[in-house]
Amino acid sequence: MSETHEFELVHDIDLPASPEQVWDAIATGPGIDSWFMGRNTVEPGEGGATSMELPGFTAQATVTAWEPGRHFAYRGQAAEDGTFMAFEYLIEGRDGGSTALRLVHSGILGADWEEQYDALRQGNPLYLRTLAQYLEHFAGRHAVPVAAFGPQQADLDTAWAALTRATGLDKDFQEGDAVRLTVDGQQVEGVVDTAVVPGFLGVRTDNALLRFVGGEMIMTGHHVFADVDQAEAERSWTNWLASIY
Repeated sequence: MSETHEFELVHDIDLPASPEQVWDAIATGPGIDSWFMGRNTVEPGEGGATSMELPGFTAQATVTAWEPGRHFAYRGQAAEDGTFMAFEYLIEGRDGGSTALRLVHSGILGADWEEQYDALRQGNPLYLRTLAQYLEHFAGRHAVPVAAFGPQQADLDTAWAALTRATGLDKDFQEGDAVRLTVDGQQVEGVVDTAVVPGFLGVRTDNALLRFVGGEMIMTGHHVFADVDQAEAERSWTNWLASIY
């Protein structure tokens, strides 16, 4: 029998949006598509079903709390070894039009729980940072999620050195630095909005939140606020990732 561990992570963030805008972002499929992972659906109401479609995998869950504008929670289906994840969002409006959001991420992790826990501890704040960028710059719009995978490299330094070169950045890039790259003959310009070197590069353009994530293999978790074909966009970014090495 594999070893399992309970966990709970709590994250707080102030968001530049109304509670209604935050609710749309965290409790609707198109809203979640615009800052989190995969292609999502949410069946409204307690007991409703949620799904998150990722390449080769679909995560399903059940809504356990549904108070529009205040409280949203869902719990994933448990695996055979008992592992599962649950997400709880608590929303509180603040003076001046901002909103305080608390995320409680809990559940049971499997045998490699330490590695999983560390990834969640570091990754959750980055997703919340993307949520803040979405609400500040693209509120009221919904994105097409674009997931693409680059080729495996020999080591992390090789992978990220190629990415920084291809985006016109120095190896020690920082938030606020200008980004320039060419995808399918189209020039893309933006600014670094999140930098965790190496491991995560967030770029904001006029119509997208571009997210490059990974170690020896870099993948995208882009959110494109334009009328694009998801499959075609994923092919373009897969080719781009392959071309930078």
